[in-house]
Order: sequence, then structure tokens, then C-alpha cells
Amino acid sequence: MAIAKKTIRLLILEDSQNEAERLVSLFRNAGHATRVHRLTSSDDLAEALQQSWDLLIAAPYSEHLDPHEALNAIRRQAKDIPFIQLVVDNDPDNITEALQLGAQDALPAGEDERLLLVAKRELSNLEERRARRSAEVALREAEKRCQLLLDSSVDAIAYVHDGMHIYANRAYVEMFGYADGEELEGMPMIDLIAGSDQGAFKDFLKSYRNGEENAELSCQGAHIDGSQFSIRMSFSPATYDGEPCIQVVLRAESSNAELEEKLREISSQDLVTGLYNRPHFLELMDAAVERAVSQGQSATLAYIRLDRYASLLAEVGIAGIDLLLADLAHLLREHFASDAQLARFGDDIFSVLLPGQHPEQAHAALQALLKKVEAHLFEVSGRTAQTTLSIGVAGLNEKTARAQDIVDRAHRCADELRDGNGIKLYDPAEELAAAASRGNIQAMLQQALETNGFRLLFQPIISLRGDNEEHYEVLLRLHNAQGEEVPPAEFLAAAMELGLAEKIDRWVILNSIKLLAEHRNKGHNTRLFVHLTASSVQDPTLLPWLSVATKAARLPADALVLQLAEPDAIAYLRQAKALTQGLAQLHCKVALSQFGCAINPFNSLKHLHVDFVKIDNSFSHDLANPENQEALKTLLASLHAQAKLTIVPCVESASVLATLWQAGVNYIQGYYLQGPSQSMDYDFSSGDE
Repeated sequence: MAIAKKTIRLLILEDSQNEAERLVSLFRNAGHATRVHRLTSSDDLAEALQQSWDLLIAAPYSEHLDPHEALNAIRRQAKDIPFIQLVVDNDPDNITEALQLGAQDALPAGEDERLLLVAKRELSNLEERRARRSAEVALREAEKRCQLLLDSSVDAIAYVHDGMHIYANRAYVEMFGYADGEELEGMPMIDLIAGSDQGAFKDFLKSYRNGEENAELSCQGAHIDGSQFSIRMSFSPATYDGEPCIQVVLRAESSNAELEEKLREISSQDLVTGLYNRPHFLELMDAAVERAVSQGQSATLAYIRLDRYASLLAEVGIAGIDLLLADLAHLLREHFASDAQLARFGDDIFSVLLPGQHPEQAHAALQALLKKVEAHLFEVSGRTAQTTLSIGVAGLNEKTARAQDIVDRAHRCADELRDGNGIKLYDPAEELAAAASRGNIQAMLQQALETNGFRLLFQPIISLRGDNEEHYEVLLRLHNAQGEEVPPAEFLAAAMELGLAEKIDRWVILNSIKLLAEHRNKGHNTRLFVHLTASSVQDPTLLPWLSVATKAARLPADALVLQLAEPDAIAYLRQAKALTQGLAQLHCKVALSQFGCAINPFNSLKHLHVDFVKIDNSFSHDLANPENQEALKTLLASLHAQAKLTIVPCVESASVLATLWQAGVNYIQGYYLQGPSQSMDYDFSSGDE
């Protein structure tokens, strides 16, 4: 079962403390972080419902609180808590009754695998409902803001359905001389068009609906006082109050097109330098990002900071600094090619977008710019001033998500040039290292993959039957920037969530093969047990890749034991069956770990080609208890009858060795023998019995 992305808040209605704990263990063993409360009364339920919960699992019966009463209490308070009712056997009447009362599902108690699948489905549905409710709230707020913007817009805007006005803002109403928008509601739009243009308007509207015409029309509008005026109408599809309609934006026609163009040009320029201003440059960046992603057109951003700006401002004053900035802008125009897009991005910041160039390609031109500015003498009101530049550089490519990300990267690079007069190119590896040092788990995992930053430890698996081969289990470790070990459960769960588990598995296999080949070349007859996550169990490309990797290392395939966890094998039984059959054809050994906790653990063994079976840790706890000893012996006997080699982990004391030997265990593993080590240096001859 896939790892949950957050802690599950679970209510359990179950009189038996042991059974409730078993259900909790079921979820936690499946990889879920779980916070649990066991309900003991109706008052307890009422208090619990003051908080937020993700799931309620109810036993068939409870002496303290009837499941139907609990379900009704949830419904009365309109709480969105998925309710799963467990029933005795598979009685269809009980199941039907529970569903009719409002339970999301009902299933026989004890069907743990099915319960996990149902819980996963209901938790997923709950997340979707919560996301939808949040989206609906956000939509309502956005609609309110949009309505306010429409009402206050200086543009004349109306919404039209079947040629009739259904909404008109104040600017639209005033344009035609009406006092209130209600006067226009239900009025045909054609009534606001001059009679001479009504025929053309009808034809345009018909063509627009058929998608055959441009979405703009120039015509004469009819004012309420009978006068006419030129307007330009822009049409676009829209919805209003949930109904499809046409949005119409009207603008009075201006006879001075040259003036309008000049105004548009001025609105995009910085008045001091004549370069683009920041808002317009960000629009250019957005367009460049779109081209990079959709068309693969790369580009480079240079973020240029004027060094010593505060000192220069103090020396030459505001008027003088404006002259210096204008001179620098002229120098930038002359230096860069005509396709470069330049802007004054801030008081002391210029930005240059270089289309079609990678940062490395732009470096030479930027280096020449540094020298040119350093040697340039700026004339400011009869005085001479000199300055240098700090330039941060970042590239746009098909992986670029947002323009602001590129600006931030180039900005940070410029900030890192503390002495000024330099260029720094954005380095993803440095960024990754910085994020990793801040404790970002994704960055730590990515960095470890890219820099071989993981560590492999080896824990011996020792024979109780005189086997002279050396066996080690490979364990993966990750350390943070402070050298502290990150708990494996934490980073492995994150790897699953982030989709990195498969890459990490291959890293472990590849490095294990390399170390194993070196170790065997020294005369050791060694096998390594290597874990596979659920991602690799489902990966159809693993087998051919593994075949190539083992042959390249000149390593016998049976020197590797690929280890699957029982929960993963059950969840993906079809894929696990194909994988173990393929591994057998490659002559790789297969181990099944965490064995014995499923409802019918031997069912999976019918489908899997398995050589070793590692018993779940829970079976090696408290072996002084005769009942626990008997449970372990029964399980081992069944496995040995199927010719499976058995491993018991977590052996922490000498007192259990005799019990394990008498039970017929083939191999043991645990801290009593040796903990995980960086070296494969255990003396296996001392462990012979």
C-alpha cells in the first residue's frame, strides 16, 4: 500500500484494547503514520468530535457505544468522517444495513488487506472532498473580487446572453447615458447600436457564434440622447452566474492612433533610462518561459547590480545618479545585440534577457561588459565617476516553472558577489547543497543521489546449520549537513512520496554490486541481501537493467539476494510474481522479509519464487513465553516443509539462541551478533555451531 502523505487521524470503536492495537499496527506496518483515539462511550465520542478526524473504524459490536449511534452522531453534527463498519462473517444483511445507515463501506472483520484498500480509497476521497471545499471557498472569494473589479473598472464591460444584456458595469452604463445598470438588463444589445450599423452588427454576431469572425468590431454606438459615437467592441466567451455568455468590452474609438501607441510605449518604459521597466520586463520573462517550455527555446537572464550605489548617490546626488544610470543604459544598448531585451529592474539593478543563449554562451559577452564598465569614465555634472558591476546569471530551459524562479536565482548569484566586479552563474548543484544544508529532505535525497552521498552498512546473517557462506544484509543510511543520521523510516518514506525510491534502489544495487565484486575478488564467498521498495517491484525495466549490471561486474547472479517486503508483495502480487520468476531466470536469489503478519501469509508464497524467508521482527520478541515459542516453531515448520531457508532477525540476547536452534532456524541476525558496520569483516568461522 502506498505511503500516506500525512498522519492519519483515526478513531476506533472497539472494546478490546488488543484488537484496537492490532488495527493500529496494521496501518503502521503498511507505512502510515497514525494518530489514534479509541472510543469508549457516547460522551467520549461527543468530545472527540470537537476535533478533526480522517477515519472511523467500528467493530461489529460494542458494549459501550453502539456503532449505529456513533454513525448517527457523526451525521447529526455533519462531520465529514468516513465510517467503515466491520461485520461478523460476510453477512449481506449486515453489510446492506450498515450502508443504508450511511457507512462508506462494510466488510468482514479480519480481512486486513481489504480494510487497508478500503481505507486508502476513503482517505483519498476525503482529501478530494476537502480540496474541493477549499477550492469552492477560494472560487467564491475570487468571484467576489472579480465582481468588484468589474464594477469599478474604467473599461466599459457587459455580459450578453442570446443578444440580451444580463450585466453591465458602471462605465458601460455611463457610456450610453443610462442612470443604472438595471435599465439595461434584458435590453437587446442591438438597441445600443446605431441604426446604420445594426445589419453589420447582426452579421458579426452570427459569424462570431459560428467562430468565423475576429472578436473585434468597430461601429457607431447610440447614446440615450440620440447622439452617436464611435466604439470598438471586443468579444470573448465567458460565464456569469454559472451561465455561458459573451463578455463585451467597449472602448471609445480614438482618432489619434499614434498617440495611443506612444502612451503604450511610455507605460512600458523606465523614464530615466528609456529601457523597459520592471513590470514590462516580467511580462517578457513570462513569454520567454512559455517559449522555453513549449518550444524548447532557451534564454539567459543577466541580473546586473551597480556596485557602490549608495556611495555614488551620496557623491553625485539624485540628479547626478540619474545621469549616470542613463549613461550606463546607453552603454548597455551599444554592448548587446539588437535582440537582447534590456530593462531597469530596480533603483540600482538592470536586467538583460538574451534569447537563444545558454548561460555559458553569454559569459564572454558579460565578461567584456564588466571590463568595459570598469574602464568607463562617467561624466556627471562636470565630475567624473567610476563604478563596477555584479552580474548574476541564470538560464531558462524546458524545465523552468516560473519566471520569478529565474529572477530569484540570478538575484542570489549577484548577492553572493560580495566584492563586486564579477560574474556568477547559477549552479543547480550549489542550490541543491544549500537546500540540503537547510534540512530539506528532498534536496538531501537528490544531493545524495547525485554525489554518492548515501552510506551503505552491512549486517551479517549467520548460519545456525554450519553454512560456510558469508551473508550480509545491505542497509542504507543518510546523513544531514551536520553529520547527523536521518532516521531511515523518515527518508525512505519521503523517497516514496517524492518518487525517488526506484532511483535509490538502483543506486543501492549498483554500489552493492561494486563492493561485492571487490570483496569476492579477495577470496570471500559472500552474498548480499539488498532491499527492493514497492516502486522497484512494479518496475518492468529492473530485470534487464540488473542483468546488464551483474554481467558488467563479472559477478555471479546468485551472489545477490533481492529482498521484497511481504506487504509490498501482497499489494502488488502480480508484479511481484513476475519479478521473482524473472530473478530466478537470472539465477538471482530472492528473499521475502516481514513474513508472517498477513492474514494468510502462505498464500503469497504460492505465487512467488522465494529462496529465503525472513520472519517478521514481532516473532523474535519475548521468546521466553512458551506461546510465542510455539507460534514461531509452527511457522518455521511450515516454511521448512516448503524447502524455504529461514532467517530470524532482531536476535538481541544469547538466551534465545537455543530456542532458535531447536526450532530449526537456518539463519539469525541481530545486534547480539553484530550491528550494522561499514565493513564486511565479521568472522563467520566463530559462528559455526
